[in-house]
Amino acid sequence: MRRPSSLLLLPLVLASGSALMAQSPHMGFSLNLISPTGAFASTSYAPYYSPSAGRTIPTQKETYDVGLGGSFTVSFPMDRNLAIRLNLSGSAENGANRASGETSINLRHTQFNLGGDLQIFPQGTAFRHRGLYFVAGLSADFEQFDRSFGDPLYDYTDTTRKSRLGANAGIGHSFGYDSGIRFTLEATFHKTITGNSVSAGDPPSTDFVKVGFGWVF
Repeated sequence: MRRPSSLLLLPLVLASGSALMAQSPHMGFSLNLISPTGAFASTSYAPYYSPSAGRTIPTQKETYDVGLGGSFTVSFPMDRNLAIRLNLSGSAENGANRASGETSINLRHTQFNLGGDLQIFPQGTAFRHRGLYFVAGLSADFEQFDRSFGDPLYDYTDTTRKSRLGANAGIGHSFGYDSGIRFTLEATFHKTITGNSVSAGDPPSTDFVKVGFGWVF
């Protein structure tokens, strides 16, 4: 946990220090669709011999489905083209571990993300948070991986918790007038950049595409 938090310190310090000079910070809320990609979407594990079972466990395939999440953001415009955004978000995804001749294992992944982003408004509309913008930043990701050998709604008895650093980049657009509530549409790609060595026993990178629909004030 300490490493992701320390690496995230710089953008958060910049955001908090510059907030005193910012004008009209914009708060936003969004509902997010999470579409897993890469090893997070599908991972296969080679067969291995289990001494406890006394037999070889066949190839296992883990997959995660599209998940749901939400975000709360505060965007601090620094000038006409640049804003610094604080981002609190969370999501959950369900999945399954399947192997030929074996009982399927239900999977659940949940995460809470604390992030700092830079927003670039090429049309010079940062103070109004309107129009096209590009976004990139870092996030401290606090994740939980649950495995259920029974009821998928309640019986999650095997849990792994992981704190990692993630990177985000994407594009968004705010629709509406210069004042009042504006509707936002944003698509970003998230990639885990630390604590993702499968050979060292880490879970695969939590990589996904996030599409958010929301409002900014």
